[in-house]
Amino acid sequence: MALKSKDLLGLKDLSVEEIEYILSNAKTMKLILKSKNKKTPHLQGKSIITLFYENSTRTRLSFELAAKYMSSSAANVSASGSSVSKGESLIDTGKTIDMMGADVIILRHPMSGAPHLLAKNSNASIINAGDGMNEHPTQALLDMLTIIEKKGSLKDLKIAIIGDIYHSRVARSNIWGMTKLGAKVCVAAPTTLMPPEMEKTGVKVFNTVQEALLDADVVMGLRIQNERQKKGLLPGVREYARFFGLDEKRLKMAKEDALILHPGPVNRGVELTTSVVENEKSLINEQVTNGVAVRMALLYLLTRRDINENTY
Repeated sequence: MALKSKDLLGLKDLSVEEIEYILSNAKTMKLILKSKNKKTPHLQGKSIITLFYENSTRTRLSFELAAKYMSSSAANVSASGSSVSKGESLIDTGKTIDMMGADVIILRHPMSGAPHLLAKNSNASIINAGDGMNEHPTQALLDMLTIIEKKGSLKDLKIAIIGDIYHSRVARSNIWGMTKLGAKVCVAAPTTLMPPEMEKTGVKVFNTVQEALLDADVVMGLRIQNERQKKGLLPGVREYARFFGLDEKRLKMAKEDALILHPGPVNRGVELTTSVVENEKSLINEQVTNGVAVRMALLYLLTRRDINENTY
């Protein structure tokens, strides 16, 4: 089994077999992560660069730790502290890093399609760490791993995704990945935060959180992205919390053993109440651990790929 591309740009174009292959490797990496000695030689002699044009805590740090746990040389480039602030283009920045011998460049960028552009202009493998309103594939992979660990499979599970669907690259990647693995995904959001023609992605769309939550096996809250709320799409966070916020009462509509997920960071009292965040069925902290395991697996698989022979 081998990944078809030198890059991981999104889940929309990955096959079921590729997704399952990544998740299988992530399970193995988690065993290493949980061991007393996390240092392995998997990436010895490899160079991993994180190139972030947007702020991040979980994604960037988990990639950096994944690289260091496997003995690679890792470095971070932030837009504010680089020649980007002087006007250097993404392609030129990428080529500069590429020519320094980078094996993998992990890119987060506010422009949708930026990782695809860089992938076409780089010999290094490009991993999409979130591009605009497009995708966030590694977040979806860790979400799926978290669910599979508890439920055994995604097949026929009802997964309710609640929140700012319109701006959420996490939602898009999860929809592509989860539906491919057989889940029944439904989404709920205020009308102004629901993209048009969402049904064409294979999900069920609801206008009320109650309908989406009914008999759900998994409930995922999404962050209200205040930094993207430029057009008055919400009257305010209080109104959102009143009608779409997840609290203990609303969660009773889901199945008794329903899992609770959130990609983080959580706006407590808005998307989820504190009691829901700290509920025994909440897997938010486990998602963080699985994020490192998934990114370890991806770095290993991409750096073991021989581009010329298409083999590992």
